[in-house]
Amino acid sequence: MITESGCNVFIEETATVILVALVIASVFLILALGLALGRIIYAESAFDRVIALDLVGGICLCCLVVFAIGFKQPVLLDSAFALAVMSYMGTVAFARYLERGKIK
Repeated sequence: MITESGCNVFIEETATVILVALVIASVFLILALGLALGRIIYAESAFDRVIALDLVGGICLCCLVVFAIGFKQPVLLDSAFALAVMSYMGTVAFARYLERGKIK
């Protein structure tokens, strides 16, 4: 049988675990963003830059999801979905441009 005080302790412990996970995720996302930006700067071909730019879009998408969870703002999930669609469309358009030399 769980008492009310026992339930509160469980909720506080869960919140602490989630907070630690969000901090760790944020650190890894910032590290990944730095590596991806380095790849954009030092890439040898335009195709490598397109892939790295798509990776940056994915990392920003993950950052928005982490912020949505951390700040308890579900509206950020809608923004993350819109960013995912725009990132995909931009990557496809730029890849077609690089392949054909023009956009139709």
